[in-house]
Amino acid sequence: MNILITGAGGFVGRNLAAVLASLRDVSGPARPGLTVDSLMLCHRDTDPAQLAQYCRQADFVFHLAGVNRPEDPGEFTAGNVDLTATLLAALRDCGNPCPVMLASSVQATLAGRYAGSAYGESKRAAEELVFAHGRETGAPVYVFRFPNLFGKWGRPDYNSVVATFCYRLSRGMPVTVHDGAAELELLYIDDLCDGMLDALAGRVVRCDFDGVRPICRADGRFCTVPLTHRVTLDRLLSLLCSFRDQPSTLLLPDMPAGSLEKKLYATYVSYLPPEAMVYSLTPHADARGSFTELLRSGYAGQVSLNVTKPGVTKGGHWHHTKWEIFMVVAGSGRIDMRRIDGGEVLHFDVRGDRPQAVQIPPGYTHTITNTSGTEDLITVMWANETYDPARTDTYREEV
Repeated sequence: MNILITGAGGFVGRNLAAVLASLRDVSGPARPGLTVDSLMLCHRDTDPAQLAQYCRQADFVFHLAGVNRPEDPGEFTAGNVDLTATLLAALRDCGNPCPVMLASSVQATLAGRYAGSAYGESKRAAEELVFAHGRETGAPVYVFRFPNLFGKWGRPDYNSVVATFCYRLSRGMPVTVHDGAAELELLYIDDLCDGMLDALAGRVVRCDFDGVRPICRADGRFCTVPLTHRVTLDRLLSLLCSFRDQPSTLLLPDMPAGSLEKKLYATYVSYLPPEAMVYSLTPHADARGSFTELLRSGYAGQVSLNVTKPGVTKGGHWHHTKWEIFMVVAGSGRIDMRRIDGGEVLHFDVRGDRPQAVQIPPGYTHTITNTSGTEDLITVMWANETYDPARTDTYREEV
């Protein structure tokens, strides 16, 4: 399949092009039956003759190009209406009735706070051009009205408030919120790309609009990606500030699969400047070695790095509820443990060149010993709960 993307240099275009390129370069089970033969990427400076050639070759068109924050409002017509008309005319001139997807906006509803929006009016005009093209040529058309988008590669102070917040917070710049109770509907870029790939297979979710709200209907005029998230500006800023503070707190938020938190965290770290990609940790060291916390999580415990010097034994304690997993990544040693109610002593020889995970159940006193005469024993340790100095659940007893 030959796929044409207009606006390939924009936020959505860059992400979609990367997804399609990965499908072209690496076949896999994610999209069986979808073969990407070539990507034809159209940018602002693409020659009209080249665009016409692309239109002759295209099996599917993603029309993502547009203008949403021009200095002159008159540019809305040129960037959103006229460009759409030019593209559709080129397809008709070469007799190509391939499917066309249009990236529109919820502002095209002209409902509520979007009433009178010059941008919304230009997008609605572009929509009508695409629908008319479908009626005239029989080409399948897919018009998506996007809500607020977020994800990697968004342009701050242009594409979305999420991009602006991420950029500024990751650089220690101030962020101002005028109405923290204002609610946003957010669509993650990867979810949007999945929806656009569904359009390639003709499996879109159809909808109509009740004001700004999409109502899914099998015969709907428009298309939608129903997997969106609603959040107030105050909540959005609070989450992003917790991500910013993670290098000092070591605390990762709860991030269930598909959650807004998981998608926001991935977005935030994509905006980190190089100097913020590395941060120092605090080792607790003595003559026996060191212990350094790497990550904390309210729902998944904490991960730490333990260094044990040659000949040293650490531990000699047990827990009521806390349980742990030890994995030696360098050196050689032995983990000993015993159930405190009189069980036999268990011995586990561990080496960095033989990765194994040793589980330390509650009620077992345990130690770890560096059996090497020369090398440090380095162990990654996971505990199912974070360390609380007020309630350590740690009790001394020799193995």
